[in-house]
Amino acid sequence: MTQFLEHLFGLTGKTALVTGGGVGIGEMITEALAAAGARVLIASRKVEVCEALAARLAGKGLSGTVEAFAGDVGSEAGVKALAAEVSGRTRTLDILVNNAGRTWGTPLGAFPHRAWNDVLSVNLAGTFALTQELLPLLKAAATPADPARVVNLGSVMGTQPISKGAYSYSASKAAVHHVTRILANELAGEHITVNALAPGPFDSRMMAFATRDAEKRARMEKGVPLGRIGRMEDIAAALLFLCGAGGAYTTGAIIPIDGGLHVVCGEGVLGGDD
Repeated sequence: MTQFLEHLFGLTGKTALVTGGGVGIGEMITEALAAAGARVLIASRKVEVCEALAARLAGKGLSGTVEAFAGDVGSEAGVKALAAEVSGRTRTLDILVNNAGRTWGTPLGAFPHRAWNDVLSVNLAGTFALTQELLPLLKAAATPADPARVVNLGSVMGTQPISKGAYSYSASKAAVHHVTRILANELAGEHITVNALAPGPFDSRMMAFATRDAEKRARMEKGVPLGRIGRMEDIAAALLFLCGAGGAYTTGAIIPIDGGLHVVCGEGVLGGDD
């Protein structure tokens, strides 16, 4: 059984890049990939956060490794610099996880114009542009039997018509879902799969406004059909499916990891009132 599971989900010998890989869901993704045996490159604007995670995971005796460095996908120059750094570290890239994200919450009537460019430049343009820049490395790793993998981070807020005041964030994640399908179609012939995870509420920096307050957390959990917020295992299992041998025939999928929120109608989504 162990050998069978290793075949399906193991990543020994694979090289992965996780943007925004130092905190929240990015941290969960980084640990899952390293635990599965991958060499994981993680980058964010706050390099010290990534370095701290790399040091902590090094002490856990995982079969994979983690390397941290600075990277910013919020501008064209930042994307090109990050791609150059990755190219200097590896000739092939088996897995790209576009996790870096930004949000902005302001009530309707006061939502600023700059919140659109600031959020979409990272969540949407950064995801697309970095994938494009790293195509040579992904193609170099890809084979018909074992495609290279791109995993984008979407959101239940890109699936349901809700905002909680984060209008540009929700719109950006809906666009990420659509771009995922477009790239899946265009890159299938290159033996590159492109999928997305669409998480609901997890313990993360973006959700801290709700998850760190006991009353708000309880209200949010009540609004989730399965009655809780997400755990590391929820993200890890879906990710390893997409990146391992078991996911080699899956592309263009938007996988909801939200406790059933994507099928909730009307009141109750993310705790009810919007």
